[in-house]
Amino acid sequence: MVKKQPTVSVLFMLFSVLFCVCLIAANIFETKQVAFFSHSQTAGVIVFPISYIINDCVCEVWGYKKTRLLIWLGFLMNFFFVAVGALCDALPPAEYWDNQAGFHAIFGLAPRIAAASFVAFVCGSFINAYVMSRMKLRDGENRFSLRAILSTIFGESVDSIIFFPLALGGIVPWSEMPWLMLFQVGLKTVYEIIALPITIRVVRAVKRAEGTDVYDEGISYSIWKLFDL
Repeated sequence: MVKKQPTVSVLFMLFSVLFCVCLIAANIFETKQVAFFSHSQTAGVIVFPISYIINDCVCEVWGYKKTRLLIWLGFLMNFFFVAVGALCDALPPAEYWDNQAGFHAIFGLAPRIAAASFVAFVCGSFINAYVMSRMKLRDGENRFSLRAILSTIFGESVDSIIFFPLALGGIVPWSEMPWLMLFQVGLKTVYEIIALPITIRVVRAVKRAEGTDVYDEGISYSIWKLFDL
């Protein structure tokens, strides 16, 4: 008997590639501080929220199991990028090459910040997917906009609560930390709301193209069942 192998579609693969690119690009863009009205932000805020929008789309169309695979794939690709970047940064530069300081500013990510980023990403992404999945089971096709926004609020809140204290505790005054986290969550949620009309159209188009609309009935929400598709 030939055992049927789990498969993924071309569209899912394209979403996965974009997801990984957004995470890796965010690491690079985070090295630049930009002025945002009266506040300063890292340029990574331009691209990082897209990963949560993709998370919502994948969970809505293909369900939690495929989203779990997507999150771990993004984690592994991001880890590989950061690790190789750190290795290249540690290698001695050629005598004639005078751009080591610039290279280090981009790829010399502090281990503390890298670890905080990885933990926060995994926790926030899985909370986002869990909220999307459970709300869809309750509401069915209805109220996609609400679950997309609420899942982002929950996911980004967990991400910020973990990342900022771990990465910046003792550097940023503790009295400023709650405001920094609230501003980040608020900004990224507004980003999600602005992009929502596009997100809705993308989800509808993908559902039609795939001919699927998964409901996560009776599944395990364990984050470790990577190949349970």
